[in-house]
Order: sequence, then C-alpha cells, then structure tokens
Amino acid sequence: MTNEDLAEQLASGARELGLDPTPEQIGQLLQFLALLRRWGNVYNLTSIDRPEDIVRLHLLDSLSLWPHLRGRRVLDVGTGAGLPGIPLAVLFPERQFVLLDRTAKKVRFVLQAAIALGLRNVTGKHSRIEDYAPREPFDVIVARAYASLSDIWSQTARLLAADGAILAMKGRAREIEQETLPAARLETVALVVPGLDAERHLVVMTESNPSPPA
Repeated sequence: MTNEDLAEQLASGARELGLDPTPEQIGQLLQFLALLRRWGNVYNLTSIDRPEDIVRLHLLDSLSLWPHLRGRRVLDVGTGAGLPGIPLAVLFPERQFVLLDRTAKKVRFVLQAAIALGLRNVTGKHSRIEDYAPREPFDVIVARAYASLSDIWSQTARLLAADGAILAMKGRAREIEQETLPAARLETVALVVPGLDAERHLVVMTESNPSPPA
C-alpha cells in the first residue's frame, strides 16, 4: 500500500471511531508506523510487519478505547512499543501520558519515537510497576495485553486518583476472567475496531466504594 492509501485507511478508521484527526496527526501516526517497522525486530516490539495490519491491529486498536479516557493524566502500563499510549498521545495532546515498561530497550524506543513525532506530552519510564512511585496519581491507567485483571488491579489501583479508572484491553469475551475483585467495580464494553474482524473488549475497573472527598 502507498502512504496515501495508509493515510486514507487511518483517517477513515479514525472517523468510524468518532475521531477527527488533522492531517498533521495522520502524518505523525504514519511516522510512528514507519518507526515500528524499522525498529520492530531490533527492539522486539512487534511481529506484525505489513503496514495495513499495523494500522488495524495496533493503531486503530489503540485508539478504540478513547471514549473512556478521563481527566488529564494517563499511565500506560507495560507499554511495550508505545501501545496504546503513543497513538492516544498523538490524538489527545491536551493530556499527559506516562509510558511505563520494565524493559529498558522498549522505553528507549518510546522516548526516541516521542522525540521524532514531536510529542511533548509523552514521558517514558523504565521501572517495574511494583516499584513505580509517581508524585501525582493518574486519572486513567491503561493496560493492553498486560496481565490478569486481578494482577492489574492489585499492582496499579494505588496509583489511581480518587475518581480514576483502569482500562484493561482484552480479546474474546471468554478470555475475560470471571473473578471477583471485592475492591473493584467491573464494566465490560465491546470495542469495534475498524477493519478488524475479531473480538475486542475493554474492562473498565473503578473502586467499588470510592472514598468521599476530604
């Protein structure tokens, strides 16, 4: 596919998701796609190489959760190649994104990509989630193919703002753990990713009994 074809695939898919990206944002996403293809094997980022598949399986898939964002500060746990954090940061420059991973070379890639794309709202952090201690809590924490729901909640709930939410991206409905999390309220939402004929779900986790404001 040509760059023009990919740009139209991205723009059309984004519109189906209810987004209205500028030509500059489409250009940034295509630049990110090129970086993924160039450095994917070196940094062990993704096994997907066809540009049109990267658009569907990585970029549009990442953007599909956007209606559930809230607040200003977003943490992407286990970001890997910068997914979903970088595509979201491109489309939502007013929000601040912290992309965290325990693998140093992946964080280096994220930082290089943020510089190349001119993203001033992206910070990369090399740390285990268990050791991470930010100065401020987060309004949203996103986790894409990261861990079980119970592990995600136990490792990240302490980092949430009082009215924050954890967004866990999952595949088939039957893959979503039917487990009890007494401290969390779970809502499962079906995601529709343009051009992708596969089940995608989002589990929205919030505190079941949030503390009243001081």
